[in-house]
Order: sequence, then C-alpha cells, then structure tokens
Amino acid sequence: MSAAISQIRILAVDDHPVVRQGIAGLVGIQTDMVLVGEASNGRDAIQQFRTHHPDVTLMDLQMPEMNGIDALIAIRNEFPDAKIILLTTYAGDTQILRALKAGAQAYLLKNMLHKELLETIRAVHTGKKTLSPEVSYQIAEHATDDALTPAEVLVLRLIAAGNANKQIADQLSITEETVKSRVKNILSKLGANDRTHAAMIGLKRGIIEL
Repeated sequence: MSAAISQIRILAVDDHPVVRQGIAGLVGIQTDMVLVGEASNGRDAIQQFRTHHPDVTLMDLQMPEMNGIDALIAIRNEFPDAKIILLTTYAGDTQILRALKAGAQAYLLKNMLHKELLETIRAVHTGKKTLSPEVSYQIAEHATDDALTPAEVLVLRLIAAGNANKQIADQLSITEETVKSRVKNILSKLGANDRTHAAMIGLKRGIIEL
C-alpha cells in the first residue's frame, strides 16, 4: 500500500486564511495526513466535501453565509459517515451540545489546535469521539442546570439586543408581566445578577448569538 493511499485526507474550513494556513502547516509535516481542500464558508464546504470526499473535515463554527453547524448538518444528511471536527474560539456548553447532537465527532478550541489537533484528527479517523478537557469541563459545569425554554431564550436574545421589558412585550405580543416573569426565570436559571449579566452569560455559553 502506498503512503498516499494510507494518508488521512483532510478538508479545512475556516473564513480566516491565517487559520487555514496554520492547519496546512501542521498537517503538511505529518506523514500520515494530507490536506486535500480548503473552504472559507459553510456553503463552499459542502461543495468541497462533494468534490474531495475527505476522511476528516475541520469545520469552523462561526462563518459568513452558512455557519459550521448548519454546514455539518447538510453534509451529514448527504454523507452520513462524514467525520467532522468543529473548531471555535468559544467554549460555550450550549454550542458544544448542539454540535455533538448534530453529529460532530469532536469539538476543539482554536487556542488548543497546536496541542490537540493532530491527535484529535487521528482519533476521529478511527471512529472515536473526543472532547478536550476544557470543553468537557464546560459541559460538566452546567450538566445539571435547568435549561431555558425556547420562549425564555427569545426574551434573552431581545434583552441582549438592548430592549426594555415593554419593547420586548410589544415585539412578542405578550404582556409586560409575562416578560417580567420570564426575565425572573432567566436570571434564576443562569445564576445572573441582572439583565446585563444574563445577556453576557447567554452569549458566553452559546445560548444566544448577536
């Protein structure tokens, strides 16, 4: 068997050229890996996957046009055996769980790529699911928390956008008392001191996005 046949074929997807260059540099010096394609957004990633059929795809979470999770879902709908590692700068537990439920085999923080990327690629290629210690900690820390309801997430998103209770009530066609009740629940579930703190927690954990 030739070396080329035994190499792990990798597709790198990230909207930042510097990140793709870093991945290319790490992969390029490995004898058991080869970078077969690159993409800068989710839509391009789907096309590149169809073209190259990579063994492992490295997918950025936050990208223009189509984010990493939506691209992951689209690819796995078409190619159920696709092995995809999500890359992100955020360690929010909600995003991590959403990615894993969507079919991601691993979730890596970009600041840990030099330490963890290569071994994660090899592990995923053999069929394993992996999470870095920092990511595992984020999930464990909130494992027993009460999750926000979809209605509460909607209110939290409007709070983060700077809306007062009356504005939220008007936008959602509900009473201001209902908004106040949902805000109270949000603060309690997130362990937040006030509305601003709740919005910050929501963004950090990936419950909402701006």
